[in-house]
Amino acid sequence: MINIRPFKEYDEQSVILLWEICKLTRSKNDPTKDILRKKGYNDELFLVLEKDEEIIGTIMGGYDGHRGIINYLGIHPVFRGYGFGKLLVNKLEEKLWHLGCPQINLLVRADNLEVNNFYESVGYGKADDVHVFRKRLIFDE
Repeated sequence: MINIRPFKEYDEQSVILLWEICKLTRSKNDPTKDILRKKGYNDELFLVLEKDEEIIGTIMGGYDGHRGIINYLGIHPVFRGYGFGKLLVNKLEEKLWHLGCPQINLLVRADNLEVNNFYESVGYGKADDVHVFRKRLIFDE
């Protein structure tokens, strides 16, 4: 049985373990702090996908009233290729559409070909006319 639902605090350890398995964590980002930072900001856009009551996927969405964003999309490697990533993306798109969101942006590392190919397969295209700039304000240690 498949279930997509909002993240709950008791999911934290399972979600972080999944992110580590999916290689979504980075040394500059403490996943516990990322989850804490998300709390209270569009909580309904942080989703987990369960199969037989086990978390096998996540997606963390955001919306600032102008653009939506996708972060932390991950599907356990054993369950990739079955459409679960597409289910999560579609569910988040539906939620953002209901909020009046006109466009969704996301960032994918250029060398992550599997993820680049996935997003292209679900209708996302590369924006040739933009550059991504970043400035870190808080350094997790």
